Amino acid sequence: MPKVLISDALSPRAVEIFANKGIEVEVMTGLTPEDLKKIIGKYDGLAIRSATKVTKAVIEQATNLKVVGRAGIGVDNVDIPAATARGIVVMNTPFGNSITTAEHAIAMMFALARDIPAANVSTHAGKWEKSRFMGVELFGKVLGVIGCGNIGSIVADRALGLKMKVVAADPFLSPERAVALGVEKVELDELFARADFITLHTPLTESTKGVIDAKSIAKMKKGVRIINCARGGLVNEDDLKAGLDSGQVAGAAFDVFVEEPAKSHPLFGNEKMIATPHLGASTTEAQENVALQIAEQMADFLLTGAVTNALNMPSLSAEEAVRLRPYMKLAEELGSFAGQLIEADLKAIEIEYEGHAAELNTKPLTAVALTALLAPKLDTVNMINAPLICRERDIKVSETTSSEPTNYQTLLRVTVTTSAGSRSVAGTLFGDKPRIVQVEDVPMEAELGPYVLFVRNQDKPGFIGNLGRTLGEAGINIATFHLGRVSAGQDAICLVQIDQAMSDAVLEKVRVIPNVVQAKFLKF
Repeated sequence: MPKVLISDALSPRAVEIFANKGIEVEVMTGLTPEDLKKIIGKYDGLAIRSATKVTKAVIEQATNLKVVGRAGIGVDNVDIPAATARGIVVMNTPFGNSITTAEHAIAMMFALARDIPAANVSTHAGKWEKSRFMGVELFGKVLGVIGCGNIGSIVADRALGLKMKVVAADPFLSPERAVALGVEKVELDELFARADFITLHTPLTESTKGVIDAKSIAKMKKGVRIINCARGGLVNEDDLKAGLDSGQVAGAAFDVFVEEPAKSHPLFGNEKMIATPHLGASTTEAQENVALQIAEQMADFLLTGAVTNALNMPSLSAEEAVRLRPYMKLAEELGSFAGQLIEADLKAIEIEYEGHAAELNTKPLTAVALTALLAPKLDTVNMINAPLICRERDIKVSETTSSEPTNYQTLLRVTVTTSAGSRSVAGTLFGDKPRIVQVEDVPMEAELGPYVLFVRNQDKPGFIGNLGRTLGEAGINIATFHLGRVSAGQDAICLVQIDQAMSDAVLEKVRVIPNVVQAKFLKF
């Protein structure tokens, strides 16, 4: 009989679900990390919320653990790479608390507009300061939504009901989807210039970290109000403090912080700042939903092997997984390659399977490719929800298969269409090792490593020497160098595998080398 530990407070009905399915379950909350390490080896499953930290040290002691289930979206408290290395599935419930989080953002916006928290404290103190708390109406104001996915679109819908004008910045939001939502899609700079209120609903990634900082605040209307119920780190907190102090920002309402729990903070006590202790998902309904969902998912996995909302494992039988593993690695590399090169609004994704690959179960391969392609922009994407995310954002996904003979026994090609045009990358297997064999119309043979410099250039004498010198002066060692071209003197592409990460400063030096058209640092 499988055995599950619930180490954070979940609905009692979650215990009932496990028990009714014949799974032994124990509830022990408030465990210290040392306590958890001592007992985790007894359990097949671990159900958590945000309090329990499933660190590498805990995972090392989890000799029988098969699944970690997070009742909620964020899995910052789980070391997913360590879990994956041990063969432990990590699941979450990405859609169970969307309405609750969206409503909290709307509540924070109301509180900001009317100074409700400060007025409450003042009135309880026996003061009657009507003139001090002069607010603003939401009616007719412009709400800027940064990230218009599942939660952001709900916020937009509620704001439209308040007769606000909604502008949204989201690279994955198609014009058609924007029209359906009733929002106006804009670039970030236009959002900053037009919005009276700004609310963030985007994951924390390298591209979104500090999306609101001193530079962006300077572009905003004087008196803007900022709400963050998404992730700490999206807003540079020091720059926000300077904006509040100067009056450029009239107020801010935060439910999330860079360091949590936030017991002290430079903005605490600032009368222009409203703060709540990460309450976005804290309603009875949301906690009930996510608790029941994670119990069902974990029970199904432990009893039948079914995988739902997994962040690190494909939905496959054991037999299929063995056969598809090298093809999945190839699909992942091609998807990640294409995703990291996207610099405009994504409209369509086409995945082609030729030769042996066309005879396989391509559904999990497509899911792997989509997940890797979207991952640079979305931290909650997985094999299960990647197709749904594409449908929600009106990104057309298509598959084509052809078992006709080609130059390769097997070939996968990923083509992305954006508002700037189409780009493709193709690969094959040498044995069970993935190889890139074409980038757009440029033939290539390259093996990808953890760090790769992608350069598009004009095929002119001196380019290779200039590139090598630039990398050498930066102390960056070249592991492999692969160059392909259409024809002499025309477009060329090189993939340079390097031994360490490349800084933005070095990348800028590469970009100004004569005849360089584009340069990007890719990680795999």
